[in-house]
Amino acid sequence: MDEQRPWHRLFGLSWMDLLRGKPVTVEPEKDLSAKKQLLDILLLSKGAGQLDVELPDGFEELATHNLITFKSFKEKLSGWALNELVGHYVNLRKQVSPSMDEDDLLAEEEFRLFAVCVRFPQNLVSRKLAMEEIKEGVYEVQHFTGTIRIIVVHKLPKTPNNAMLHLFSAQEDLIAYAAQHYRVRSNETNSLFVQFANRYKKEGLIMPDALEEFTRETIDQLLNDLPVEKRLKGLPPEELVKHLSPEVRMKGLSPEERVKGLSPEVLQALLDQLKNKANGAPGG
Repeated sequence: MDEQRPWHRLFGLSWMDLLRGKPVTVEPEKDLSAKKQLLDILLLSKGAGQLDVELPDGFEELATHNLITFKSFKEKLSGWALNELVGHYVNLRKQVSPSMDEDDLLAEEEFRLFAVCVRFPQNLVSRKLAMEEIKEGVYEVQHFTGTIRIIVVHKLPKTPNNAMLHLFSAQEDLIAYAAQHYRVRSNETNSLFVQFANRYKKEGLIMPDALEEFTRETIDQLLNDLPVEKRLKGLPPEELVKHLSPEVRMKGLSPEERVKGLSPEVLQALLDQLKNKANGAPGG
């Protein structure tokens, strides 16, 4: 690759010469990595052992490197989004290969491209992009040297393996199905349904009863699992004592601690009351 750099530099210099003094700026060997570019998900298959979970439709056969772009129900899957996905693929393939020379790149079969969108990408159809339907909710389109698998959440069938993707739906029946059939698998993500519920409310979506109930159960479980100091963290004392009876508040305190902070006048009044009760007189 380096042996060819002089030709690339000469190509740039020739454009600089051709357009010298013209209203066009020539920037040879422009570094395009200055801005951070984020891929939504990269799945790296380690190839050791079988997966003990059934993946959503369209993800049945993973390669070593699986690049996924995602568009929510408020976003559209456009041709530009697919171009970006291909750009991520090109960049990643160069990074993980022995060198960036085309002959040294890892085989294209080691990479798969996925685009997950909630709504059907009608704009791609209107642009006459050939979308081949593989199965219900799963399509493929061609890019220059390979294919992109498109998974449309609203078109996927209601099956347990699709429940995770249906959590992102904007349709109440699909969200309800997801809440009933998807189960969080780790303590690290046990607040997942709480976060989904908060997001639905923020987006103004109707939250099905099943999800609301599961959210309440999740919150209760989270609170039960938290140590006492974590549960009380951030709670002001005045708010805490509102929920305690006078007997509970005083329990365990010595007489000195119980009267600490009382003014001499209040202490004298209490003493007088005790004297009166001891003498059989009615209290003041």
